[in-house]
Amino acid sequence: MVAEMRLIRWMCGYMRMDRISNGSIKDLVKVVPIEDKLREIKFRWFAHVKRRSANASVRRCERINIPRGKRGRGRPKKSLVEVIREDLKVVRLTEDMAQNRRLWQDRIKILDHKELAS
Repeated sequence: MVAEMRLIRWMCGYMRMDRISNGSIKDLVKVVPIEDKLREIKFRWFAHVKRRSANASVRRCERINIPRGKRGRGRPKKSLVEVIREDLKVVRLTEDMAQNRRLWQDRIKILDHKELAS
């Protein structure tokens, strides 16, 4: 989010030294958060994969067991499946909805500009 805000400030020609609040700049630009657009892209790919047949190569990769070595320090990395499941909870979707393409696209679509949503 910091990098996103830095980019938006740069686009507007402002610097942090200008001491303009983030809210004011976001209202001026009227763009949706990049986090939401990235979630939309992940969901599009997820649904594309889920609609494929079970023997498609991309679906067979889901069933591969990865051998685990010695665990490193710190928290384990999240898998793509874990991230997708968390995002599905955020937007209140289920994996079964991905089979209906029209419903799925309507539910995950994020408009590019905030004023278009109004």
